[in-house]
Amino acid sequence: MARTDDERLEPKPATEHTRAANAAARETLPFGDRRDYHDAARGFVGTLDDPIVRAADGRVVYDASSHDFVIETDDAPDTVHPSLWRHAQVNAHHGLFEVQPGVYQVRGLDLANVTFVEGDAGVIVIDPLTFTETAAAALALYRAHRGDRVVKAIVYTHSHPDHYGGSRAIVEGQTEPVEVIAPSGFLYEAAAETVYAGTAMTRRALYMYGPLLRPGVRGHVNAGLANALSNGGYATIVPPTDLIERTGETRTVDGVEMVFQMAPGTEAPAEFLIHFPALRLLDAAEDVNHLMHNLYTLRGAQVRDAATWWKTLDETVRLFSAGTDTVVAQHGWPRWGRDDVREYLENQRDLYKFIHDESLRLANLGYTMTEIAERIALPEGLEREWYSHGYYGSLNHNAKAVYQRYLGWYDSHPAHLHPLPPEQAGSRYVEFMGGADAVVEKAQAAFDAGEYRWVAEVLTHVVFADPGHRGAALLQADALEQLGYQAENATWRNEYLMGALELRNGVTDLGRIELATPDVFAAMTPEMLLDFAGIKLDAVKVAGVSAVIEWTVTDDAAGPAVFLLEVRNGVLVYSRVTGPGEGPAADARASSTKAVLAEALFSGRPFDDVQGGIDIEGDLGVVRRLFGAFDEFPLWFPIVQP
Repeated sequence: MARTDDERLEPKPATEHTRAANAAARETLPFGDRRDYHDAARGFVGTLDDPIVRAADGRVVYDASSHDFVIETDDAPDTVHPSLWRHAQVNAHHGLFEVQPGVYQVRGLDLANVTFVEGDAGVIVIDPLTFTETAAAALALYRAHRGDRVVKAIVYTHSHPDHYGGSRAIVEGQTEPVEVIAPSGFLYEAAAETVYAGTAMTRRALYMYGPLLRPGVRGHVNAGLANALSNGGYATIVPPTDLIERTGETRTVDGVEMVFQMAPGTEAPAEFLIHFPALRLLDAAEDVNHLMHNLYTLRGAQVRDAATWWKTLDETVRLFSAGTDTVVAQHGWPRWGRDDVREYLENQRDLYKFIHDESLRLANLGYTMTEIAERIALPEGLEREWYSHGYYGSLNHNAKAVYQRYLGWYDSHPAHLHPLPPEQAGSRYVEFMGGADAVVEKAQAAFDAGEYRWVAEVLTHVVFADPGHRGAALLQADALEQLGYQAENATWRNEYLMGALELRNGVTDLGRIELATPDVFAAMTPEMLLDFAGIKLDAVKVAGVSAVIEWTVTDDAAGPAVFLLEVRNGVLVYSRVTGPGEGPAADARASSTKAVLAEALFSGRPFDDVQGGIDIEGDLGVVRRLFGAFDEFPLWFPIVQP
């Protein structure tokens, strides 16, 4: 049960072991290199008069001042890894920045940057942030300093929502059409990642990004790619009007030539980089960053291919480095100077190649995923560069990602092939170790010795065996908290501190979060909606059902399409047919718009409440039974407790 604010158990100070660990880390880091501080501030033009961006109903969507505490002192507090503190300081800048004449970025108003490239009469907008509210604020800030330039084009570099969600705010009020340029496969990948595993991914993202943690030296300090992320605004997708299919394609918009390099399967399933030859500018999307990125993201996603990533950056060097004096990305800050840009690109390439090759070298020597992650270490040439440090991805979990991609989750030890689930295993472990109280007593001694990883691991068994054992939960929270204080990686810190928060205070149910907006519905094909229906279907509830429903789905863009939906063997199988009456005899015939079908699947409302938009002939009970067998996915499921 969640605690009220008055009952909430607060974070604790750093222990002597954490203070010592962070002090030791400080001695190994090149703090004399201050270049990033200067580069992140370079070209500052101005920022918002009011640092808080709000939704129409007054809710705070983004507070640019929420992490101002990180610039109050250069000395990291003992509850924050000194390298992470430095990274948060460099990320603390927010506002409009001039990259070079005619090129501007708004940074620090969302998790991502929005880039403005000025043309003959207007402006090209690259990656319009997560929500319409932050995108509108960024556009207004740009126009306040650069005039009311008309938007000639939107460019989406890739298919993650922090790079397209604010797009409707960019086109709002435009009197002429806006070109929308995106990589091939953009709409499918954007919708699929948001929806298919959307509930689980959103819940996990709350741990990874830590928006429920209070900003402060014992709480939220950084989100890896930026100090904070926006929250609770309205997300949209303006559909692309022009898809880029292959490397070397060019487009000229408002007198600005863009050359595209395809990068699918790197940081996103659909992605490209953009070179501006006349400006000698490269937009590296999210393939080059001032940090080590994720090959596996802790919120959950398909493992990214390190080999494809390094080969893409190798191609980038060959194609564009000689003609580039400035590199920007859609997170972080630019770098300037042709030689420096080349070295930066090459080192980021080498980073992903090293992780790939070294992880597989160790795997082929017989080391398991966990053993590889403990052994692997960056070469000195990469380690000394701040932009190789794991503030978002980490060397530890990226090495595991390479192993997973090639060899999967199983390490070939038969004892790990069919392990007991946590509750059963926990009960057996606790019994073997003398009971819950005995385990907690031994864990307390380990905690006092600074063995926080072991305490967190062993107490998991007690918490899952005996969820009511408050002493075990609180001691595990203490151990996780100290691990968070020692983490250089922002997302690891957030994961640990969120675990501690929920062990102490329970899961705070903040209500329904909309995973899919009407724009996402519009981006999904009828086939994608029916795929999601199959994911939602509870096989047990339809185990004995055999039925056929003919469903005509009308899409404003594509017109009507007829599908045969067959419920059999506990699954929903569908096929597209040329017209009504084709195929086996249907028990019922239904027709609706695509939007109504999406509403029936996504709204969480009973079928009878949405039935009014669906025309049904034949056996209504068959349709009702199908929709009655769809699960609703609760967002606020427990993670650190059973």
